[in-house]
Amino acid sequence: MPYINIKVTDENVTSEQKRALIQGATALVVEVLNKEPKTTFVLIDEVNTDNWGIGYEQVSEIRQCIE
Repeated sequence: MPYINIKVTDENVTSEQKRALIQGATALVVEVLNKEPKTTFVLIDEVNTDNWGIGYEQVSEIRQCIE
């Protein structure tokens, strides 16, 4: 029973995009590991950019510098 956990920042990920992630991740596990799709679980966690860091900085700070 595969369990896939996808973490993304909470920056306007649409329901359609989440559906595509679930379908794509499931298809990959079916293809590579020959697992049953109906027993493959996919969880998407949306993480606030203040809670996600790259190097020494929060993603929210990095994004402010880019804009």
